[in-house]
Amino acid sequence: MELTKKGHSCVALHRDGRTLVIDPGGFSEEDAAVGADAILVTHEHPDHFDEARLRAALEANPAAEVWTLRSVAEQLSAAFPGRVHTVGNGDTFTAAGFEVEVHGELHAVIHPDIPRITNVGYAVTHAGAPGGAVFHPGDALTVPDRPVDTLLLPVHAPWSKLSEVVDYVREVGPRVAYDVHDGLLSNFGYAVYGRMLGPNGPGIGDAEHVRLAPGESTTL
Repeated sequence: MELTKKGHSCVALHRDGRTLVIDPGGFSEEDAAVGADAILVTHEHPDHFDEARLRAALEANPAAEVWTLRSVAEQLSAAFPGRVHTVGNGDTFTAAGFEVEVHGELHAVIHPDIPRITNVGYAVTHAGAPGGAVFHPGDALTVPDRPVDTLLLPVHAPWSKLSEVVDYVREVGPRVAYDVHDGLLSNFGYAVYGRMLGPNGPGIGDAEHVRLAPGESTTL
């Protein structure tokens, strides 16, 4: 399975000629979801869900489908009947040949005065592919009740601090953690997070920390 980093919190997974895209939001490329066979959206915030990007993908590929929580599905389902599926914590499904489990229910706390919205994470595997699950938590530090090989790690957000990020990697215990949710960082920020999550930081167990630039790919 191949992983391609897109802008901010968006990634694409490729296997056997099919593509699954997660969170093509407003901070990712305009065509981030175009060419996808399946699209997963973790929640409704505009850096994760952009209606124009999803519409472009669904119009470009009449067979493409979307899986997401209710607040997003309600904005798309009328225009694309039968192609937008509502999911929640504990659900499992197959999307474009990928096996997907849904974990989590709520967005992380940004501030006590800001109401929390729903948020789900996705654990993705592919039948016949070596290795374990790829997990994208969206905007939460959800620890799924299953092994995770590849963690898509939200490194920087208004709702988190570095100590939480470090402890999250330790608790999930992946083989490798790839940065996502990094669109608000400058090159200075990348360097700071890279150092703190690397061998000179407080330690993230046996996990390897890797940052891919947008457009860069790796084989899992």
